[in-house]
Amino acid sequence: MNILLFILGLLLVLLSLLDALWTALWVDGGAGFVTSQIINGVWWVMAKLIRTKRNYWLSLAGPLIQTVTVFIWVSLLWAGWVLIFSADPTSLIYTRTPEPQLSTLSDRIYFVAYTISTMGNGDLYPSRGAWEIAASFTSLSGMFLITMVVSFLLSVIGGVTTKQSLASQITGLGNSAEEFILNVWDGKGFTGLDLQLMSMISQLGTLTEQQLAYPVLHCYHGASFKEDSAPAVAILDDALTILKYGLQEPHRPSPAILKSARETVHTYLKTLASASIYPADHLPPAPDLTPLRQAGIPVVSDDEFARSLDDLTHRRKLLLGLVEHNSFKCPHSNI
Repeated sequence: MNILLFILGLLLVLLSLLDALWTALWVDGGAGFVTSQIINGVWWVMAKLIRTKRNYWLSLAGPLIQTVTVFIWVSLLWAGWVLIFSADPTSLIYTRTPEPQLSTLSDRIYFVAYTISTMGNGDLYPSRGAWEIAASFTSLSGMFLITMVVSFLLSVIGGVTTKQSLASQITGLGNSAEEFILNVWDGKGFTGLDLQLMSMISQLGTLTEQQLAYPVLHCYHGASFKEDSAPAVAILDDALTILKYGLQEPHRPSPAILKSARETVHTYLKTLASASIYPADHLPPAPDLTPLRQAGIPVVSDDEFARSLDDLTHRRKLLLGLVEHNSFKCPHSNI
């Protein structure tokens, strides 16, 4: 037996299964090593190569990364078992001819393919003894990987749905923080805003947990501004900043709701480092209180609001970095 081939094959099998287990089931572990390299590599290549219709083509990054990840998992498992059975020329017997013959490399590739896919027996059989046990583990590893793939795909699809739902809910109220505030102002106050914020907080909290578990979600990029959660979260946070610091105190929403909402955004921003998303090197434009003042909303002076923004520099740069990572411009008011 060729010990080197056996060990190399075993390492590939373990790498495939452990990476799939890490990525699909370990909620607090993020992506496995192989999956992390695929995510960073595919996104980097697409971001560098795409120059026209950037938002549309980058919206394909998520599905492409998932496809490549599953292909790599299967390829590693397949190659690993082929190497293991290749370590011993007598490991498999070819039975189609009148006299049983030793298998060739193509025979071993074929045997491993139909075994890990649980298709049943073909014309090749393992030699008696340890190789029969090895064939059983080959089938079990295939079933295990199929389970991991299904779990991974369904979980990521659920996260994508959450992203799109959150984006549509926020941008449905405005394409900027100023429009958001104007659309929830009823002329006298912000009736019903607490319930809307609670709904958004709930979705954002769910998305935060999903992105911690599946960093590939950061690569699911909306084809348009209204379909992408990155500018939507930036709009929401700027709106929360206006509600907390831009309104005169008697007219601000519930302090508990505002605190919970801002903490949820803060927790969401902590997930960005796992996707190599970092603060921009410059600040985004500050929210403009002028259209709100013109609409009769009781806001503070521009100087007082500007002073409040001084403590939010890092947070606002990080939000801008998120928006630019997804190839969108910073949300701003056209009012």
